[in-house]
Amino acid sequence: MARERLDVITVILNNRRYRILDIEMQRTGAGPVGPKAEEMIDISRPALDWLYLAAGLGVPATRATTAAEFAAQFRSALNASGPHLIEAVL
Repeated sequence: MARERLDVITVILNNRRYRILDIEMQRTGAGPVGPKAEEMIDISRPALDWLYLAAGLGVPATRATTAAEFAAQFRSALNASGPHLIEAVL
């Protein structure tokens, strides 16, 4: 999308965890995860800077911390040409 300058909006739902792994561990019935597994599911160390990564690819990016910010940023991205990334902090 960056190379071709496609009109694509990418939304990162950033909860700083591999949340799907929490769900899958619950489905196995194995009980709570141990400290090592918890370290692998938590992806906040180091925190990924999605805006910086997007900028490195030449893609405009914004960070939304509220629903109102997200709605405004999404509207703005819809009205712009080329790719855009929105990080929605959960």
